[in-house]
Amino acid sequence: MPPRIAVVIVTYNSADVLEGCLASLPAGAAGVELADVVVADNASKDGSTAIADRADLPVKVVQLGRNAGYAAAINAGLAALDLDDVAAVYVLNPDCRLRPGAVAPLLACLDEPGRGIAVPHMVNPDGSLQPSLRRAPTVGRAVAEAVLGGDRAGRLGTLGELVTDPRAYAEAGAYAWATGAALLISSRVVREVGAWDESYLLYSEETDFCLRAADLGWSTWYEPASVIEHIGGDSGVNPMLAALLVVNKVRLYRRRHGPVTGAAYYLAVLAGEAARALTGRPTSRASLTALLRPSRRMTALPQ
Repeated sequence: MPPRIAVVIVTYNSADVLEGCLASLPAGAAGVELADVVVADNASKDGSTAIADRADLPVKVVQLGRNAGYAAAINAGLAALDLDDVAAVYVLNPDCRLRPGAVAPLLACLDEPGRGIAVPHMVNPDGSLQPSLRRAPTVGRAVAEAVLGGDRAGRLGTLGELVTDPRAYAEAGAYAWATGAALLISSRVVREVGAWDESYLLYSEETDFCLRAADLGWSTWYEPASVIEHIGGDSGVNPMLAALLVVNKVRLYRRRHGPVTGAAYYLAVLAGEAARALTGRPTSRASLTALLRPSRRMTALPQ
């Protein structure tokens, strides 16, 4: 019998992309048996759940009843699964498309001791590399990214948090974390790490989960033989989401490292956003405001 996996897809008004994601699953899971495919829906109003219901797959729709965020939807999706029945759970964004045979190499990675999360090679719709791998956040890396920018710092050895050098994506290896758009997580790790932290709403919840897994001895492993297309979100152009991303990044670091080191990290991120805000970048202006004025920070997602 082929190994069995489950899939959890989080949706919020995702009708324009969900059908393509679901359609890519059978070929993407070639050689692997798809158990339940859970669509955890954050109160979509655009027919996303109807698309899920029509899919020729073993789909379960879980309704959260509100726009509760990415982590909350993942937790609801995981709660609908029998983890004893599957080897791993693939957490996916609805704007992902699996290339044929994409799941099997990831699942094979999890057979190695100490590997708890496996992530694919991610590409843009035009086939170009979409940087998705991250090194551990540090004050030094925050300073480097503030001075040089994330893309440039990521190309200079291990100076940046975001890995942007295309050469790094040619080889398999362990990383601190990876974008949460596509994570294959062993069922054992799902149980041991526990619930995803819902306080982040969007962004940094995958960082938190991967780092908590690492605390327990589980690595996040990148496998370039698995390829997935990711359309991508709005955090790079939407000021509100960009601010949430930056605030959550600082919040996560402070929670893990304490107030003193957390303050140094905050100041480094603040300096970087201030410098970019002076160039007129709207996302950095919003991020700077959120960093300086806690009352302006997002505490709930739009309903």
